[in-house]
Amino acid sequence: MPTAVMSSQGAVSALRFGRVAAMGTVATLILIAGVWASWGTAQHVMLTKGRESGTVTVTRCAGDVCTGSYTPVSRGSQPRDRVSIEHTAAVRKGQTYTVVVKPGSDDVVRSGPAGVLYAWVPLGGALLLASVVVAGGLRHTRAAWALAGTGIALLTGAFLTM
Repeated sequence: MPTAVMSSQGAVSALRFGRVAAMGTVATLILIAGVWASWGTAQHVMLTKGRESGTVTVTRCAGDVCTGSYTPVSRGSQPRDRVSIEHTAAVRKGQTYTVVVKPGSDDVVRSGPAGVLYAWVPLGGALLLASVVVAGGLRHTRAAWALAGTGIALLTGAFLTM
């Protein structure tokens, strides 16, 4: 005959499983969102085979976009009088940057180590956020510290290379 203690233990186990499942799902969704947000830019920077690459000299910045002239470096790439690059803290008027042209457009993204790290900044933020969920919701402090350390390293690397 089941006792109150056995029934209570079953409820605690069910609640623990529900917490782990819910927090595991939340942490996974946060990390997937970070990869998804980063991949839009990272694919152009990391998979450069067959893409146009060169340099852009920024001549004008207005709002969220800077423009400048594009000088090709790769074979088959054509010079352009005007290309657009996202205006961030790392893009300044008068500076020259190595870039990759997004296919089918006049938009460019930074290339090289700075471009790769900058493209993965959303993942760095997601790693930090997921570390809080893993520590608090899953109570896996070592895994949380590993996620947080990786996120901090990624964000610091991006900051230092820009």
